[in-house]
Order: sequence, then C-alpha cells, then structure tokens
Amino acid sequence: MKILVFTEGTVIMHKSALGLSRKRIVKQVIENRDPSLRDWASYVPVGKAVSKLNSWKNQQAQILYLTSRIKDSEIAIIGNVLRKHDFPDGTLLHRTGNNQYKDVAEKAMPDLIIEDDCESIGGLSEMTYTSLRTEVKEKIKHIVVKEFEGIDNLPDEITDLTKERG
Repeated sequence: MKILVFTEGTVIMHKSALGLSRKRIVKQVIENRDPSLRDWASYVPVGKAVSKLNSWKNQQAQILYLTSRIKDSEIAIIGNVLRKHDFPDGTLLHRTGNNQYKDVAEKAMPDLIIEDDCESIGGLSEMTYTSLRTEVKEKIKHIVVKEFEGIDNLPDEITDLTKERG
C-alpha cells in the first residue's frame, strides 16, 4: 500500500505548539506572529506520528510525504526534520513550478491520502484530495484528521486504513 501523508499540520508542527491545545495551536497559525512557525528546522512530530508511520512501514506500506515547502532549502530542512525525529524512510514530495498539491498527488497515485483539515489556512478548499479529478478520487482512499491533532487515532493495521470510515 502506498500512503501519502501531508507533513506540516498533520505529522509535524512548529515547536512552540508543544503542550498547547489544538484550538490554541490553530489560533497561533492564524495570527501568524510566532517566529517558530517559520523555523522549519525546529519542527517536531505531532503526537505519536513517528511510531504510527513506522508501524505501517513495518507492514510493507510505502510512505510518501508531501510538504508545503517549495524552496529547495526549505524542502531539505523538512527532510532533515523527518530524519532527525526518526520518521520512516519515504519519498518527500513537493510542488514545483505552477504545480498544485493535486498535481503532485495525481502523479504519485497513492492508494491512500492522509491529510489534515487545513482549518488554520482555509479548510476544504486548501486540501489536496478535494482538488483531485473525479476519476482519480475514485482510485484513492482519503482520511482527514483535524489539523495538529495527528494520526494517533488511526488504525494500527494498514488493512484497516482503507476500510470505510463512519
């Protein structure tokens, strides 16, 4: 199974968010005054994202990460953050040129996209899956988690990830 997981807001977050409620973290991002928001190198895992992704990787899942960063230097920093915190090996995808997230996702064609609800930046219209072409959506399962809440509550078994969720 090929799993595409969004990085910022889904599995990593700015360091000053540690210990805060999700509501307060979203407010931090909306207010955009916290300098740690742009200190990509200090980003930390959301919850137990590392162990969850490692568990899926150990079950033969192929992990693809999708970052919001577009500058080569910032993409490299996100890659370093993933390695520093022992996220499982995977391909770090990003937008180039005029590409949008949907273009990256459609090219990668994962079996599953896991992303947050983008509450702090505009919601549904900012999400990757919602912009995919209809014929692509039919081939890709989608799981949405609340921004900064993480993936801890998702199933441990990858076979359970693609079952219909209620």
